[in-house]
Amino acid sequence: MASQLKVTVGQHSDKGRKAANQDFHGVYIPQEPQLTAKGIAIALADGISSSAVSHIASESAVGSFLGDYFCTSDAWSVKKSAQRVLMATNSWLYAQTRQSQFRYDLDRGYVCTLSAMVIKSTTAHIFHAGDTRIYRLRDGRLEQLTEDHRLWVSQDKSYLSRAMGINTHLELDYRTFQVEQGDCFLFATDGVYEFASDARMVELITTQNTDLDGAARAIVEHAYAQGSDDNLTVQIVRVDSLPLHEASELQQQVAELAFAPLLHPRMEFEGFRVIRELHASSRSHLYLADDIDSAAQVVLKIPSVDLQHDLQHLERLLSEEWVARRIDSPHVLKAPVPTRKRNFLYSVSEYIEGQTLRQWIIDHPQAPLEKVRSMAEQIGKGLQAFHRLEMLHQDLRPDNIMIDASGTLKLIDFGSAQVAGLVEITAPFARNQLLGTAQYTAPEYFLGEAGSPRSDQFSLAVIIYQMLSGRLPYGAEVAKCKSRTAQNRLVYQPLRDNDRELPVWIDDVLRKALQPDPLKRYAALSEFIFELRQPNQSLLKKHRPPLLERNPLMFWKGLSAILGAVIIWLLSTGS
Repeated sequence: MASQLKVTVGQHSDKGRKAANQDFHGVYIPQEPQLTAKGIAIALADGISSSAVSHIASESAVGSFLGDYFCTSDAWSVKKSAQRVLMATNSWLYAQTRQSQFRYDLDRGYVCTLSAMVIKSTTAHIFHAGDTRIYRLRDGRLEQLTEDHRLWVSQDKSYLSRAMGINTHLELDYRTFQVEQGDCFLFATDGVYEFASDARMVELITTQNTDLDGAARAIVEHAYAQGSDDNLTVQIVRVDSLPLHEASELQQQVAELAFAPLLHPRMEFEGFRVIRELHASSRSHLYLADDIDSAAQVVLKIPSVDLQHDLQHLERLLSEEWVARRIDSPHVLKAPVPTRKRNFLYSVSEYIEGQTLRQWIIDHPQAPLEKVRSMAEQIGKGLQAFHRLEMLHQDLRPDNIMIDASGTLKLIDFGSAQVAGLVEITAPFARNQLLGTAQYTAPEYFLGEAGSPRSDQFSLAVIIYQMLSGRLPYGAEVAKCKSRTAQNRLVYQPLRDNDRELPVWIDDVLRKALQPDPLKRYAALSEFIFELRQPNQSLLKKHRPPLLERNPLMFWKGLSAILGAVIIWLLSTGS
């Protein structure tokens, strides 16, 4: 089993020559699986000296960060999780000041500086506002990683330009970098670093490397002896070991679980009773089964024997259930919470009785526009549930959309889904694999670029176009374009070329969502879905598009013919 992320921590804080200590600090090291999913969090806050209540701000900022960060979805990235928590805390601190007697004097309100770090997998994430500092000690050299947010008005007078609770909008510095085994991170308030030299702090950490609490205490005592007149706090975090990239929760399960056997009707397996096989392919087998304990009908998915050594495929199979358990939407396939210990490698999901959208398209070759809009809205709601959790579906196609008996559309098959929180703990080479179906895949994936919600928007637009026309907007040409120049030559075929009575502006809406350049698509999926019903005024006022836009090839052929005729005429008259 791969080694875990392990750190050694040393901390010390003292009020110094002040009457009270307004600093607050803390470290939280969770147990697995949160250690892998969320990492280790460290935070240090320093209350401003002009405020009698800033110690409350410091304690609240550190306490809420260390507590609430680990309550955020493990599908979220570190950046999104931490920023959401810190912005909420900032709003609370600012509101406390506005509701107190200090509302007209922010320098006496609930304000503090904050420097925080999350170490997840092999990456450190820094969040910083104010003048507390984070240093990195590597190879005997101390490097300052944060910038002091202090505005100097004279040689001996300055003000904080950024802090927690000082404004409704929180400006945070954010940076990431790779961590190496043996790295030491030093957190210090200005009462320490203004009186203790870098060389002295390095010396004390190096000589007391087996007792980091003692090293932190020694640095504080040294700064005090040098005349510090402020509170003094030091935290030292040493990275003792780092996990391998493949130490994710899902990959550990792949290594620990046995390969599932082929199932057959009436067979009992892991607390399920198999009813029948639903589907079989070279990649997996799906079975309808009853949960013996709950009597609920479920779908069991086991990998094909031919792929039992394909670790990435096995991990993606488990990730489908992982994703399904974390999304709560009527338009996304659900997975039941496991109630029994699992011994074999398989996934479980709800059973949807109905048909795929692919079959529905075959059965309805002339689908009414209103029906298509309604179905697109349901698919859009499912995608938005993904995007809210920083997930991308990445394999949206008619085969991966089910329509149940009530007419509700549900997204299925999450084996290609990208999850921001999991990307941070996977090896870089595994992040850029093209897993979707070429005809519905956004063009940027073929250039090796990362996906975005606009990539899922493109796939949805392809499906809508197909539902209205029976064909694909670019045919199979997108997969052949391996450069941005080639993609820019793709020609959108207007829907009005078909024998369909459709509003002209529908083409403009789809054309925008189907732009090869993702930056030219709709900024938000909700905007695209809305304009399928309510076009903006610019589209309604637009006249028939010029030939260059409708058919660029015909335009340039015609222009070339005219120029050729002009040249021939000039040559003939000149002779």
